[in-house]
Amino acid sequence: MTIIHAIIFGVIQGLGEFLPISSSAHLVIFPWLFNFPDPGLAFDVALHLGTLIAVILFFWKDWLHIISLAFGFSEKIKISPKTSYPKNTLWFLVIATVPGAIVGYLLEKQAETIFRSPLLIAGSLLFAGLVLYWFDKIGEKNKNFDKITPKNALFIGLSQAIAIVPGISRSGATISTALALGFDRISAARFSFLMSAPIIFGATILKFPNLLHDFNLTEFIAILAATISGLLAITGLLKFIEHTSYKIFFWYRLVFAAIIVLVFFWR
Repeated sequence: MTIIHAIIFGVIQGLGEFLPISSSAHLVIFPWLFNFPDPGLAFDVALHLGTLIAVILFFWKDWLHIISLAFGFSEKIKISPKTSYPKNTLWFLVIATVPGAIVGYLLEKQAETIFRSPLLIAGSLLFAGLVLYWFDKIGEKNKNFDKITPKNALFIGLSQAIAIVPGISRSGATISTALALGFDRISAARFSFLMSAPIIFGATILKFPNLLHDFNLTEFIAILAATISGLLAITGLLKFIEHTSYKIFFWYRLVFAAIIVLVFFWR
């Protein structure tokens, strides 16, 4: 594993975790396409730590605001005037996190073996892209964050659980479900990003000893690259969807899936 590999993997993780293109699919397919070395478990933890740092840095004021609302503290944290959270947002995020945590725990071995087939990933990329494109097109988009309910949170959380299959994309699945439930693009994306923090935190903590055991310069570079690219992905997507649809991500997924299939049969 070289510094260049660390930067490439870090950028893939940071962009793929928050853009609806599936970081896990790219982290499986890029080594398969270009014969990169297997990054190993410690490196995987480093990548997740980088995206965790990114989402915390971007939303730290929002998290303090959400926690203060949940426990009735006097509000002293100023957030964007465009953003408004209901007082039960913290508990909605807890509800949304549970299904993904359970499925991730039960199917961890499958996610690291049989779910990594290139053809399965190509099919998942195409299917999830079509779902995102369709719900973005037909969704009413008349609900903002204030309108979220426990049932909405549960449905979005169940969709996050499906993202254990590489190619589905955690952000893509949760954003698609939120759009299907009638939420506007910004609210769907913000809820998706906020609910990513607990699930990434859990995945990182469970395997953190592996990172400490093998930590070196390449892991540090990977964390830095994932953090910077993650921050850019969150900022860029929230600005991008203010003015346009998610259609571009469907086309990206389609092209990427086609490349995977062509290479698979060519080889």
